[in-house]
Amino acid sequence: MLRKKYYINSDKKFAYKEFSKILRNLLNKNYKKEKYDIISIICIGTDRVIGDSLGPMVGYKLNNMVYPNVYIYGTLSSPVHAKNLNQYIDKLKNTFVIAVDASVGIDEHIGYVIIEEGGILPGAGVDKVLSEVGDISITGIVSSSGESVFLELQNTRLNVVMKMADIISTGIKMAFWNLGRKL
Repeated sequence: MLRKKYYINSDKKFAYKEFSKILRNLLNKNYKKEKYDIISIICIGTDRVIGDSLGPMVGYKLNNMVYPNVYIYGTLSSPVHAKNLNQYIDKLKNTFVIAVDASVGIDEHIGYVIIEEGGILPGAGVDKVLSEVGDISITGIVSSSGESVFLELQNTRLNVVMKMADIISTGIKMAFWNLGRKL
């Protein structure tokens, strides 16, 4: 089944509002309090490569977010990455999971944030085989795919990653604030 992908240009004014509205709608549609007591936000990536630091940056920016039964995994100081992802998979069982990760794509989409229902396959852009994670996935396209993906990720502009991290973290905070007591 094809999943609908929502693309948000991080250069667009008030992109965080568009992001927040889409996330709020997806949460209203998919999150069932009767089924899940906890919402987990897993921010995947490493702080050692700029192009793969989107997840930990978002986690760092969300780490001070205080909502009952909302847990943040993956920050700059304690990243969730390929080597330790499976340690977190058990913590995510029986929780509603929002997964955040960097991705590669076509040149025209660099700087776009994508939100969709369903999980993501972390590391797929660099040919890693890892467990799928997430009920809602959020990815930011940080560089182009191609033969030299590792080099592209090493040379990703910090500005691109930081702008998307701001939009995602602000958008998540707004979506949760607007949902208020429903969570």
